[in-house]
Amino acid sequence: MKKKVEILAPAKNLFQGMAAINAGADAVYIGAPQFGARSNATNTLEDIAEMVKYAHLFKAQVFVVLNTILYDNELDLCKKLIYQLYNIGVDALIIQDMAIMEMDLPPIVIHASTQANNRDAKHVKFLKDAGMKRVVLARELNLDQVREISEATDVELEFFVSGALCVSFSGNCYMSVANGERSANRGSCAQNCRLPYQLIDGTGKTLIANSHLLSIKDLDLSDQLPNLIEAGVTSFKIEGRLKDLVYVKNNTSYLRKKLDSFLENNENYTKASSGRTFYNFEPEMDRSFNRGYTDYFVSKRKEKIGSWDSPKSQGQLIGKLLEIKANGYIIENYEKLNNGDGLFFVNENGEPDGTQVNIIVNDVVVPNTFKNLAVGTIIYRNSDAEFNKMVEKENSAVRKIGVSLKFTETENGFQLLATDEDGHQSISSFLNTKEFAKNEESVIPNIKKNLAKTGNTPFIVDNIDVEFTGNWFLPISKVNEIRRDVLEQLVEIRIKDYHREEFQITKTDHPYPVQKLDFMYNVSNKMARAFYQRHGVTEIEKAFELQWDPGKARVMTTKYCVKYELGKCARFQRETMGEKLVEPLTLKHGENEYKLKFNCKPCEMEIWEKDAELIFEDEDEQIGYSVR
Repeated sequence: MKKKVEILAPAKNLFQGMAAINAGADAVYIGAPQFGARSNATNTLEDIAEMVKYAHLFKAQVFVVLNTILYDNELDLCKKLIYQLYNIGVDALIIQDMAIMEMDLPPIVIHASTQANNRDAKHVKFLKDAGMKRVVLARELNLDQVREISEATDVELEFFVSGALCVSFSGNCYMSVANGERSANRGSCAQNCRLPYQLIDGTGKTLIANSHLLSIKDLDLSDQLPNLIEAGVTSFKIEGRLKDLVYVKNNTSYLRKKLDSFLENNENYTKASSGRTFYNFEPEMDRSFNRGYTDYFVSKRKEKIGSWDSPKSQGQLIGKLLEIKANGYIIENYEKLNNGDGLFFVNENGEPDGTQVNIIVNDVVVPNTFKNLAVGTIIYRNSDAEFNKMVEKENSAVRKIGVSLKFTETENGFQLLATDEDGHQSISSFLNTKEFAKNEESVIPNIKKNLAKTGNTPFIVDNIDVEFTGNWFLPISKVNEIRRDVLEQLVEIRIKDYHREEFQITKTDHPYPVQKLDFMYNVSNKMARAFYQRHGVTEIEKAFELQWDPGKARVMTTKYCVKYELGKCARFQRETMGEKLVEPLTLKHGENEYKLKFNCKPCEMEIWEKDAELIFEDEDEQIGYSVR
């Protein structure tokens, strides 16, 4: 039996979720009224129920995100919400807080959010044995690590392949709380990582005056799909529950086409839902929101991944500015541009800047607001007016389920049988006196022509058989009516016959991989504490939000490294790094200051508040070099 592989798309709301399904998503993930890690992407239960109905028509799944940490006074409310979600047909929940595993739940499938420390085989296997059916892997993993996890357990593995990257290990960023009591783990990330910072060395010297030093490029692993499948991943996730419609449709369509080309005639894998999508545009990921792209660490640490110029959308590379001409620009590849496009560039002060194309006269791009730029400035398009207009149209991506129709006679009339690509059938008939057509020309071609008109239904006719014993006259209105009836029935049959996987969590007591949990395990309530204690954990620190010590806390742990970005990594860039930096390095934004600590052995960077007392070890000793 072939293994199913899915494209999993974000649904900010019902409209965008339906658009993602139409664009080829095999599943969508959507926020509930509460407890999702994007507080600006909540949805009513009524809309989620509609989302479930629409997705299930195509045998696509709906996952609801309940991935905030919970406080004690929220546990009953969360449990009630889970029962409501189960009752409206949701396929699975994506959770971070282990309190949910302690609850008396309905038999609903649970997925472990990427915030649940899904970074090694031991933790992932533990979650599988505790009853999780799927684990969303940490974004920082490379192919070898993914493969190692897959070999250790048969849990389903989900991996982000497109969209914005959290610079921190997911669930381990506390900058928002430390800067204003907005918790990322409670759905209110303030995106401190996208702010401009000064970089100051241990002598007080400013190395970099004003740059977005914690902002990183967006993820694009579209070329890695076959490698990730081979490593054990079966769900490819697109980030973006706060993104716009064009982004969702464009990214989903692009990945759908990529995956379909891999799955075509594949003996081992198949797509995870039904139907096929017809596109009226050519998807290109760099034509919707992006900060430039990186494959992050999937191929281990190689390229630089920072997006220091700007945290905003960079978009599609157009070309160099060749000349200023009157009140306009002569730009390489200007023919790619259209009136209304947004342009992005870094101005002469080193600041991210932009303008909008007003008109293109001959070879001169005339902007709405002229800005004096240096010849050689690289120009990007970060808003593509024609593309956006095209993708926003409802018919830009249309999904249809294949159906075969068989039109035959009955004793007193005629009958239409519809069989869809999954084997579902509906049948309808009508009484009609059988009279021969007045002319000898066959009626069958005209009947087939009208049976093929599926219009706005979710079906496309792949095959029509008409079996008559005579050249019977039939009113076309009757043919159209029976076609409508049989296809409407088929919609209801598909939704009714949808099979939702169910799983009843039972409490386990197998040992947790570690016995002591620090604040980064985000334990914020009595039920999560009970869960870990039952699994052998002896010491449990409270979540950061419950015990923050202002000015002295570690606010981020990340695989991203400022030293590496500067070419000053003693592990990978020793031969070219030149003089060592004088530590501690400090990031400063306004009144906020952070010290950077580099743990070279695990290849991680920590960010601490300014009053923290840190011990800075010799990096050569950390990574196994003798001190010279």
